[in-house]
This record gives sequence, C-alpha cells and structure tokens, in this order.
Amino acid sequence: MHLRIADGPHTMAISKHVAMNLIRTAPGTDSLHIRRKAAVWNHDYLRAIVAQTA
Repeated sequence: MHLRIADGPHTMAISKHVAMNLIRTAPGTDSLHIRRKAAVWNHDYLRAIVAQTA
C-alpha cells in the first residue's frame, strides 16, 4: 500500500481521526495520551474501546 501517493494520505488521515474519536469517547478521566498508551499496551482495553461502538 502506498501511503504517500494517490488517496493514501487522505485514507490514513481518516483512519487516524476515527481512532482518536474512539479514544476521546472512551470512559475515564485520564488524558488522551495515557488512553492511547493504554490501548497499545492492553489489548483488552483496546477491545473495549472498539466494542463500545457496536
């Protein structure tokens, strides 16, 4: 996949915005930075964030 040509940059920007919106709506009072790290380190937390939209 070429991220620097055609629609690649636009697609990646949309993916990033979707991910950040999911993290913003996650419950908790931690900062976005902490929630992003927690999602990377803890797969159960990541699943919970993604499953909240289902």
